[in-house]
Amino acid sequence: MSNDNEKIKNRYNRISKVYDLLEKPMESMSMGKWRDKLIERIEGEKVLEVGVGTGKSLINYPNTLDVTGIDFSKNMLEKAREKIGDKKNIKLIEMDAQNMKFDDNTFDTVVTCCVFCSVPDPVKGLKEIRRVCKNDGKIIMLEHMRSNNEVVGKFMDIVNFIPLNIWGANINRRTIENLKKAGFKEEDIEYQDIWSDIVKLIEIRNKK
Repeated sequence: MSNDNEKIKNRYNRISKVYDLLEKPMESMSMGKWRDKLIERIEGEKVLEVGVGTGKSLINYPNTLDVTGIDFSKNMLEKAREKIGDKKNIKLIEMDAQNMKFDDNTFDTVVTCCVFCSVPDPVKGLKEIRRVCKNDGKIIMLEHMRSNNEVVGKFMDIVNFIPLNIWGANINRRTIENLKKAGFKEEDIEYQDIWSDIVKLIEIRNKK
């Protein structure tokens, strides 16, 4: 594991007990509502959620779905297990999004929620998602990223070191560009702005 990976993993392990409290400002901006909308858009039965964190999305998955959740923070996964209780259709695994241990074309739908701000090599992680999602499968992402506004974007670049040093999250990732670098075609990527042009709901048809 790279030094960046280890640093971020250790940060999330340390803050796992207060992580939900730290995220309350985002939740107050309707993030919880939009997280539910991710689940409404799922296709098929076999689902992967990448970067489940403390598991805020997990309790809303229908019992008819076969859900696998991964995160590279053991302590965050412990919090997630507390949330899901005895739900038998959800399996949680400690795993790095950049090096998944799944076979190619395993999942009908892959879900992420505010994950690719903290993956050290986002393009590598997105390539892994493309690999493990079935051909013509669906990828649904709720992600924050750098604004296209010149002034706002530059400001985000300047202050990025603050969230990066606190919990390893970048606020200036260019996620739409990274999706294209990972091999997704522009015509297969659809998105809508949720909060300004910073938070987007992205839907991708995984055509290989």
